[in-house]
Amino acid sequence: MRLDKFLAQSSGFSRKDVRKMMRAGEITLNGEEARDPSIHISDDDIICLDGMPLQAPGERYLMVFKPEGCVCSNDDSTHPTVLSLLDEPRADEMIICGRLDVDTTGLVLVTTDGQWAHRITSPKHKTGKVYLVETADPIPQDAVEKFETGLMLHNEPFRTKPAKLEILSDFEARVVLTEGRYHQVKRMFAAIGNKVERLHREQIGEILLDDFLELGEYRDLTEEEVNSVYG
Repeated sequence: MRLDKFLAQSSGFSRKDVRKMMRAGEITLNGEEARDPSIHISDDDIICLDGMPLQAPGERYLMVFKPEGCVCSNDDSTHPTVLSLLDEPRADEMIICGRLDVDTTGLVLVTTDGQWAHRITSPKHKTGKVYLVETADPIPQDAVEKFETGLMLHNEPFRTKPAKLEILSDFEARVVLTEGRYHQVKRMFAAIGNKVERLHREQIGEILLDDFLELGEYRDLTEEEVNSVYG
Protein backbone atom coordinates (compact mmCIF):
# COMPACT_ATOMS: atom_id res chain seq x y z
CA MET A 1 0.00 0.00 0.00
CA ARG A 2 1.18 3.53 -0.74
CA LEU A 3 2.25 5.54 2.29
CA ASP A 4 -0.20 8.39 1.63
CA LYS A 5 -3.12 5.96 1.29
CA PHE A 6 -2.15 4.22 4.54
CA LEU A 7 -1.94 7.56 6.34
CA ALA A 8 -5.29 8.75 4.98
CA GLN A 9 -7.07 5.55 5.96
CA SER A 10 -5.49 5.21 9.40
CA SER A 11 -5.71 8.88 10.43
CA GLY A 12 -8.86 10.10 8.68
CA PHE A 13 -7.02 13.05 7.09
CA SER A 14 -7.24 13.69 3.37
CA ARG A 15 -4.28 12.81 1.16
CA LYS A 16 -3.76 16.53 0.60
CA ASP A 17 -3.47 17.07 4.36
CA VAL A 18 -1.17 14.07 4.65
CA ARG A 19 1.23 15.56 2.07
CA LYS A 20 1.29 18.84 4.02
CA MET A 21 2.18 16.91 7.17
CA MET A 22 4.98 15.13 5.33
CA ARG A 23 6.42 18.41 4.10
CA ALA A 24 6.26 19.71 7.67
CA GLY A 25 8.25 16.70 8.91
CA GLU A 26 5.37 15.36 11.01
CA ILE A 27 5.46 11.87 9.47
CA THR A 28 8.19 9.33 10.15
CA LEU A 29 8.80 5.94 8.58
CA ASN A 30 10.90 3.59 10.71
CA GLY A 31 12.27 6.57 12.67
CA GLU A 32 13.16 8.67 9.62
CA GLU A 33 11.22 11.62 8.24
CA ALA A 34 9.05 10.45 5.33
CA ARG A 35 8.87 12.82 2.37
CA ASP A 36 7.71 10.58 -0.49
CA PRO A 37 3.93 9.96 -0.39
CA SER A 38 4.11 7.35 -3.17
CA ILE A 39 6.50 4.98 -1.39
CA HIS A 40 5.08 1.52 -0.77
CA ILE A 41 5.15 0.21 2.77
CA SER A 42 5.08 -3.28 4.27
CA ASP A 43 3.40 -4.74 7.34
CA ASP A 44 6.68 -4.50 9.25
CA ASP A 45 7.12 -0.74 8.75
CA ILE A 46 6.45 1.62 11.66
CA ILE A 47 4.70 4.84 10.65
CA CYS A 48 4.24 7.65 13.17
CA LEU A 49 2.31 10.92 13.12
CA ASP A 50 3.81 13.47 15.53
CA GLY A 51 5.63 10.61 17.22
CA MET A 52 2.50 8.49 17.71
CA PRO A 53 2.44 5.10 15.92
CA LEU A 54 -0.45 4.57 13.52
CA GLN A 55 -2.23 1.25 13.26
CA ALA A 56 -2.98 -0.34 9.91
CA PRO A 57 -6.65 0.29 9.06
CA GLY A 58 -8.89 -2.75 9.11
CA GLU A 59 -11.36 -3.52 6.35
CA ARG A 60 -14.84 -2.08 6.79
CA TYR A 61 -18.09 -3.85 5.91
CA LEU A 62 -21.33 -1.87 6.15
CA MET A 63 -25.00 -2.36 5.42
CA VAL A 64 -26.90 0.75 4.36
CA PHE A 65 -30.67 1.25 4.22
CA LYS A 66 -30.86 3.13 0.93
CA PRO A 67 -33.71 5.64 0.69
CA GLU A 68 -35.56 6.60 -2.47
CA GLY A 69 -33.90 9.43 -4.38
CA CYS A 70 -30.38 8.28 -3.45
CA VAL A 71 -28.03 6.79 -6.07
CA CYS A 72 -25.48 3.99 -5.81
CA SER A 73 -22.58 6.01 -7.14
CA ASN A 74 -19.36 7.54 -5.84
CA ASP A 75 -20.37 10.91 -7.26
CA ASP A 76 -23.49 12.44 -8.78
CA SER A 77 -24.29 16.03 -9.66
CA THR A 78 -28.06 15.63 -9.26
CA HIS A 79 -28.77 13.20 -6.42
CA PRO A 80 -27.25 12.38 -3.03
CA THR A 81 -25.19 9.20 -3.10
CA VAL A 82 -25.15 6.18 -0.81
CA LEU A 83 -21.61 7.12 0.20
CA SER A 84 -22.77 10.59 1.27
CA LEU A 85 -24.85 8.87 3.97
CA LEU A 86 -21.71 7.53 5.65
CA ASP A 87 -20.06 9.47 8.45
CA GLU A 88 -16.76 7.65 7.95
CA PRO A 89 -13.17 8.64 7.06
CA ARG A 90 -12.57 8.42 3.31
CA ALA A 91 -16.15 7.30 2.69
CA ASP A 92 -15.88 8.49 -0.92
CA GLU A 93 -13.25 5.82 -1.58
CA MET A 94 -15.38 2.89 -0.37
CA ILE A 95 -16.80 0.27 -2.75
CA ILE A 96 -20.54 -0.09 -3.37
CA CYS A 97 -21.36 -3.78 -3.89
CA GLY A 98 -23.83 -3.58 -6.76
CA ARG A 99 -26.51 -1.05 -7.61
CA LEU A 100 -30.09 -0.11 -6.85
CA ASP A 101 -32.16 2.23 -9.02
CA VAL A 102 -32.70 5.77 -7.74
CA ASP A 103 -36.34 5.00 -6.85
CA THR A 104 -35.58 1.63 -5.23
CA THR A 105 -35.12 1.31 -1.47
CA GLY A 106 -33.39 -1.29 0.64
CA LEU A 107 -30.17 -3.09 1.39
CA VAL A 108 -26.89 -1.88 -0.07
CA LEU A 109 -23.52 -3.30 1.03
CA VAL A 110 -20.46 -1.05 1.16
CA THR A 111 -16.88 -2.09 1.92
CA THR A 112 -13.19 -1.28 1.62
CA ASP A 113 -12.46 -4.91 0.70
CA GLY A 114 -12.32 -5.28 -3.07
CA GLN A 115 -12.15 -9.08 -3.07
CA TRP A 116 -15.18 -9.33 -0.79
CA ALA A 117 -17.11 -6.94 -3.03
CA HIS A 118 -16.19 -8.99 -6.11
CA ARG A 119 -17.46 -12.13 -4.39
CA ILE A 120 -20.89 -10.50 -4.07
CA THR A 121 -21.12 -8.91 -7.50
CA SER A 122 -19.49 -11.57 -9.70
CA PRO A 123 -22.19 -13.58 -11.58
CA LYS A 124 -20.19 -16.81 -11.22
CA HIS A 125 -20.83 -16.87 -7.46
CA LYS A 126 -24.62 -16.65 -8.00
CA THR A 127 -25.26 -14.59 -4.89
CA GLY A 128 -29.02 -14.33 -4.46
CA LYS A 129 -30.67 -10.91 -4.13
CA VAL A 130 -34.17 -10.79 -2.66
CA TYR A 131 -36.66 -8.07 -3.62
CA LEU A 132 -40.15 -7.13 -2.49
CA VAL A 133 -42.28 -5.90 -5.38
CA GLU A 134 -45.55 -4.00 -5.64
CA THR A 135 -47.17 -4.00 -9.07
CA ALA A 136 -49.74 -1.92 -10.93
CA ASP A 137 -51.79 -4.94 -12.02
CA PRO A 138 -52.58 -8.32 -10.46
CA ILE A 139 -49.81 -10.89 -10.77
CA PRO A 140 -50.99 -14.04 -12.61
CA GLN A 141 -50.13 -17.45 -11.19
CA ASP A 142 -48.39 -18.52 -14.40
CA ALA A 143 -45.79 -15.79 -13.77
CA VAL A 144 -44.12 -18.16 -11.29
CA GLU A 145 -43.29 -20.64 -14.07
CA LYS A 146 -42.28 -17.87 -16.46
CA PHE A 147 -39.77 -16.45 -13.99
CA GLU A 148 -38.43 -19.95 -13.32
CA THR A 149 -38.05 -20.69 -17.04
CA GLY A 150 -36.47 -17.32 -17.84
CA LEU A 151 -37.81 -14.33 -19.73
CA MET A 152 -36.73 -12.58 -22.90
CA LEU A 153 -36.10 -8.92 -22.06
CA HIS A 154 -36.45 -6.13 -24.60
CA ASN A 155 -33.33 -5.70 -26.76
CA GLU A 156 -31.50 -8.64 -25.16
CA PRO A 157 -30.52 -11.84 -26.98
CA PHE A 158 -30.66 -14.28 -24.05
CA ARG A 159 -33.28 -15.28 -21.53
CA THR A 160 -32.84 -14.31 -17.92
CA LYS A 161 -31.48 -16.98 -15.62
CA PRO A 162 -34.07 -18.87 -13.56
CA ALA A 163 -35.54 -16.64 -10.87
CA LYS A 164 -37.83 -17.49 -7.99
CA LEU A 165 -41.15 -15.63 -7.80
CA GLU A 166 -43.32 -15.96 -4.69
CA ILE A 167 -46.72 -14.31 -5.02
CA LEU A 168 -47.68 -12.73 -1.69
CA SER A 169 -50.96 -11.11 -2.76
CA ASP A 170 -52.61 -9.93 -5.98
CA PHE A 171 -50.25 -6.96 -6.24
CA GLU A 172 -47.24 -8.09 -4.15
CA ALA A 173 -44.45 -10.59 -4.70
CA ARG A 174 -40.99 -11.58 -3.55
CA VAL A 175 -38.36 -12.16 -6.24
CA VAL A 176 -34.98 -13.88 -5.88
CA LEU A 177 -32.38 -13.17 -8.59
CA THR A 178 -28.86 -14.50 -9.06
CA GLU A 179 -27.92 -12.03 -11.79
CA GLY A 180 -28.04 -8.27 -12.04
CA ARG A 181 -29.03 -6.98 -15.44
CA TYR A 182 -29.98 -3.34 -15.92
CA HIS A 183 -33.39 -2.63 -14.26
CA GLN A 184 -33.89 -6.40 -14.28
CA VAL A 185 -36.85 -6.80 -11.90
CA LYS A 186 -38.79 -3.98 -13.58
CA ARG A 187 -38.03 -5.36 -17.05
CA MET A 188 -39.04 -8.90 -16.07
CA PHE A 189 -42.45 -7.70 -14.93
CA ALA A 190 -42.72 -5.58 -18.07
CA ALA A 191 -42.07 -8.76 -20.08
CA ILE A 192 -45.23 -10.31 -18.60
CA GLY A 193 -47.25 -7.16 -19.21
CA ASN A 194 -47.09 -5.64 -15.74
CA LYS A 195 -45.45 -2.62 -14.16
CA VAL A 196 -43.45 -2.34 -10.94
CA GLU A 197 -44.79 0.47 -8.74
CA ARG A 198 -42.48 -0.07 -5.78
CA LEU A 199 -39.25 -2.05 -5.36
CA HIS A 200 -37.35 -2.83 -2.17
CA ARG A 201 -34.30 -5.08 -1.65
CA GLU A 202 -34.39 -6.92 1.65
CA GLN A 203 -31.55 -9.44 1.37
CA ILE A 204 -28.21 -10.17 -0.35
CA GLY A 205 -26.97 -13.73 0.08
CA GLU A 206 -27.48 -14.54 3.76
CA ILE A 207 -27.36 -10.87 4.81
CA LEU A 208 -30.76 -9.42 5.75
CA LEU A 209 -31.51 -5.72 6.04
CA ASP A 210 -31.60 -4.93 9.76
CA ASP A 211 -35.14 -4.16 10.96
CA PHE A 212 -33.71 -1.62 13.42
CA LEU A 213 -32.24 0.57 10.69
CA GLU A 214 -34.21 3.57 9.49
CA LEU A 215 -34.02 4.95 5.94
CA GLY A 216 -30.57 6.45 5.38
CA GLU A 217 -28.99 4.71 8.38
CA TYR A 218 -26.20 2.13 8.33
CA ARG A 219 -24.25 -0.21 10.60
CA ASP A 220 -21.18 -2.44 10.52
CA LEU A 221 -21.76 -6.02 9.51
CA THR A 222 -21.20 -8.70 12.11
CA GLU A 223 -18.33 -11.14 11.64
CA GLU A 224 -20.89 -13.84 10.84
CA GLU A 225 -22.48 -11.68 8.14
CA VAL A 226 -19.11 -10.88 6.59
CA ASN A 227 -18.07 -14.55 6.54
CA SER A 228 -21.41 -15.71 5.12
CA VAL A 229 -20.33 -14.36 1.73
CA TYR A 230 -17.71 -17.12 1.55
CA GLY A 231 -20.08 -19.86 2.68
